[in-house]
Amino acid sequence: MSTNAPIDLRSPEFATDPYGVIERIRQEGGAARVLFLDTMEALLFVGDEDVRAILSDRRFVVDPANVKQARTQAKRSDAMRAMGVHQDLITYLTETVLDKDHSDHTRLRKLVSRTFTARRVNDLRPGIERITADLLAGLPARADGDGVVDLMEDLAYPLPITVICDLVGVPVEDREAWRSWSHALSNFDPANPARMNDVLGRMIDHIKRMIGERRASEHDDLLGVLVRARDEDGDRLSETELVTLVFTLVLAGHETTAHLLGNGTLALLEHREQLELLKASPELLPSAVHEMLRYGGTAVVARARYAAEDVQLDSARVSAGERVAVALAGANRDPAVHPEPHRFDITRHRGRPGEAHVGFGHGLHYCLGAALARQEGEVVLGALLSAYPDLALVPGREPVRSSVPGTARLDSLPVRLGA
Repeated sequence: MSTNAPIDLRSPEFATDPYGVIERIRQEGGAARVLFLDTMEALLFVGDEDVRAILSDRRFVVDPANVKQARTQAKRSDAMRAMGVHQDLITYLTETVLDKDHSDHTRLRKLVSRTFTARRVNDLRPGIERITADLLAGLPARADGDGVVDLMEDLAYPLPITVICDLVGVPVEDREAWRSWSHALSNFDPANPARMNDVLGRMIDHIKRMIGERRASEHDDLLGVLVRARDEDGDRLSETELVTLVFTLVLAGHETTAHLLGNGTLALLEHREQLELLKASPELLPSAVHEMLRYGGTAVVARARYAAEDVQLDSARVSAGERVAVALAGANRDPAVHPEPHRFDITRHRGRPGEAHVGFGHGLHYCLGAALARQEGEVVLGALLSAYPDLALVPGREPVRSSVPGTARLDSLPVRLGA
């Protein structure tokens, strides 16, 4: 383990070249002290074996209240309060399904997991294909005078927000507002907490109004199912948990997919031989989507965890109460698991059972919507390349990468649709 000063994960170096920093940590033993995104220190692990162990071992928890050691008492709520988030809103950011361990997490997860089974997701495919076709048909009208469209603005964001809002039950007329709110929250500026409080307050108020509408009349959507579960058996779901479930599902349900589409399309356009291979062999789409998740997954670093007891990992020993983090991008580019890990190869996952990457996480907190995100990726990318086979990057107009720490995201992806 490196004994150097902690690496600041909010630094320009990590933002511009996370893989370089991760590889340095790998060469120095596989674990290093870092200042995490909330400014608190953690021990970051980058190897596939360690990452999977931490994400699947129940001795590592996301809620420090489940650890007795005093040094774990600093919580995300403290960081939020320090950043100026209103006290009455903090709960909705720190008490989500993502912040729960063991039975509490499983209880909440079961309430929505049936919506994301392979069968239910497959039933959604015709609707996703229709939404995709409409968005693709409208791209030429969105082009500027040079024939350029922003694929993030005009496709990657509208598609998944429409799909998840359909599932949850967000009215059509409110979806643009949700997209705007989500963008503001995911690009939170600590120097402007008033903006965070305003946006979060509007979202929570809107969810509460939707809940009231489901109580006034029955709706056949996911929110309607959750409201009935809450009202028929309050032990399964509290009122606050009901609100945070909707909040988390809508945000997580489209942000990750939007950036899968953006990062994946950019990887193809930057590797023309892979793009031509995919156009010639569309049956490679499932493998290609997995490779996009491995090569350029949205989450570079996952949520921090705490050791409930002493644990010996491959790269270091973790003491009870110690805060740890994992680099998903490190596991996904571990040469012990992925030969030539920095090479983008859409055939890499062909014929392999399961997922060789951790783009959707691993263990108890594995992404609920993974099957839906993969399907959206396959449908959209296949249709995009079929409709616009000459799609290309625009010389002199570089993609704009997001500055959100710990993520690999695009704010803008200018492309020319072709002749």
